[in-house]
Amino acid sequence: MMNIADMGQKIVRATLILLFGAALAGCGGPGAPADAPSARPPLEGARIGGPFTLIDQNGKTVSDTDFAGKYRMVYFGYSFCPDICPVDLQKLMRGLARFEKADPVRGAKIAPIFISFDPARDTPEALKPFVARYHPRLVGLTGTPEQIAAVAKAYAVSYSKVEGSEPDRYLMAHTQLAFLMDPAGKPLALLPLDDPTTDANEGEPEKVEAELAKWVK
Repeated sequence: MMNIADMGQKIVRATLILLFGAALAGCGGPGAPADAPSARPPLEGARIGGPFTLIDQNGKTVSDTDFAGKYRMVYFGYSFCPDICPVDLQKLMRGLARFEKADPVRGAKIAPIFISFDPARDTPEALKPFVARYHPRLVGLTGTPEQIAAVAKAYAVSYSKVEGSEPDRYLMAHTQLAFLMDPAGKPLALLPLDDPTTDANEGEPEKVEAELAKWVK
């Protein structure tokens, strides 16, 4: 059964996708044929992304400039998420693995990044085993509440705490989106997530792979 936090994620994600699509349809957005000669990245020109300074799963300070020259797969979530985040990460990272296998040179140009909405529990020590489950190169980022709020605002994503039965058993309702950014840190496209007709092993990884193949040069 879907909990309140999960329902909130889906509503926010659907709303943002509609807004992005409406705003960008005039510049070769989702409404344009994917194989059209003039097709441009769906999020080209969107005000998404920006400078940040956070802490990775090894306790090292990391900034956006550390990823300069790399395409970036950016997904926000939290490691204590009961179902949505783990499934999304499986789809994204399996899609990346497929792309790396098919085209190792272009695959190596992509930096996969997971940013936590839950810095109170997602310490570097908690993030390290979590990100290692999904991909050997997945970078997990956390920080102070203020740093997380700033990077969330830069990426136009939202989150809120949903109190649980105990102080440490809360959930986080949050935007469910995965961004593909270019080597300069500019937005290219949303990566496909949450198709109820498929699971983490079928369908969605192939769609993620296809989207990467479309925009990574």
